Amino acid sequence: MDDIDRKILKELQLDCKQNVKEIAQKVGLSLTPTYERIRKLEQQQIIKSYVALVDRTKIGKQIIAYCQVSLIKHKKNLLDQFKQEILALSAIMECHHISGNFDFLLKIAVKDMNEFQLFINEKLAVVDGIATIHSSFVMDSVKDSTVFTV
Repeated sequence: MDDIDRKILKELQLDCKQNVKEIAQKVGLSLTPTYERIRKLEQQQIIKSYVALVDRTKIGKQIIAYCQVSLIKHKKNLLDQFKQEILALSAIMECHHISGNFDFLLKIAVKDMNEFQLFINEKLAVVDGIATIHSSFVMDSVKDSTVFTV
């Protein structure tokens, strides 16, 4: 990946609805080489997908919670089972296997505290192998970006 590829990635992260002509002008290439570079970035899975970023508050997701989860044991089958069950829970936006005092960090988006309580009690707490769940709630987002520096 060279500097032009990095510029292309930055432009696509800022606005993936730009057409190839607009991107080409911004990175200083002609249309065909820009298109070929984008295709190569897609084929190499550097660009994994194109998405629409949604304002969560406008779709009724007022609460963001981060849950730190510890498992009872650190056995491969338990870890794999936990991961599979988490994938099925749509309220979980992100799940990271982490180091430190906890095993997993979950980002959860819900409508309100009642929905959060139902989620914890009826969905998350019933997953086999969980020892503890500690929750923290976002009060204000100072920075909320999806753009990686490349």
